[in-house]
Amino acid sequence: MYRSGAAMAWNVFKFCTALRGLGSIMILLVLGVVGVTYYALVLCNYGPALTSGGLDSLIAVLVLIIFHTLLGMLLWSYFSVVFTDPGGVPPNYRPLVDQERGEIDPLEASEFGPLTTPDPTNASIRYCRKCNQLKPPRCHHCSVCGRCVLKMDHHCVWVVNCVGALNYKYFLLFLFYTFLETMVVTLALLPQFLAFFSDEDIPGSPSTLATTFLAFVLNLAFALSVFGFLIMHISLVSANTTTIEAYEKKTTPKWRYDLGRKRNFEQVFGTVQRYWFIPAYSDEDLRRMPALQGLEYPSKPDLDAQEF
Repeated sequence: MYRSGAAMAWNVFKFCTALRGLGSIMILLVLGVVGVTYYALVLCNYGPALTSGGLDSLIAVLVLIIFHTLLGMLLWSYFSVVFTDPGGVPPNYRPLVDQERGEIDPLEASEFGPLTTPDPTNASIRYCRKCNQLKPPRCHHCSVCGRCVLKMDHHCVWVVNCVGALNYKYFLLFLFYTFLETMVVTLALLPQFLAFFSDEDIPGSPSTLATTFLAFVLNLAFALSVFGFLIMHISLVSANTTTIEAYEKKTTPKWRYDLGRKRNFEQVFGTVQRYWFIPAYSDEDLRRMPALQGLEYPSKPDLDAQEF
């Protein structure tokens, strides 16, 4: 039994170490797909069409404007997820209220024990045995990052980072713009793709045709896969939950943080509409919405005693 447990722990450790090592490779892979797509769409097909005149030039201008706009938003959102810390537990964090009994029961200083040695056996507060520190509400430990992450959703190898309280909106925008971008590219390259299966002579060198074919297949595959993730995360946002919490609360009939679809959406995207579609928050929302900082979350008063 001991050997089995030790082997499992060692395998998990090796798996987490491997995920850390994927970092630059995954970023280069994403940039590689972007590069292949840009070469096929802009340099091989719609860029040359700009000088053809007539309707073809008009269509090329429209496609290139939409493509570059979405590409800019995609890369902005992507690198915002990559380089934004998802949120860590502040040093010497102490909850102001009992997280299990609800907001009506403030914690006494004696319940913590000494600040340097909190009691991990105290069930009234959340404690991480791996980090040896108290955990805020909705915080989970990431084995890949080796630390507790605020409102952790998951660790994403594509962004080489945890997705948590401070970058979840950016991740959703990355999915959103990736889906739009890949759909635009798929539709734009569809005529060229169908031409491969016709008897017509296709203009262009073999390398150009191969790149166009590859770009179409890659973008179609990404569009279909990202669409599924996007639908899943839309349902999570509408219920004000994370991927981890959705799994953990399967047996819970009511969710204490479900404030209604409008407020649930605002807990992730903020209340200022002009910021909804960019990877940033307004100063006003950051000042008056604690949920965006990842430490405090509004909940239903009648469900404050619910454990989580």
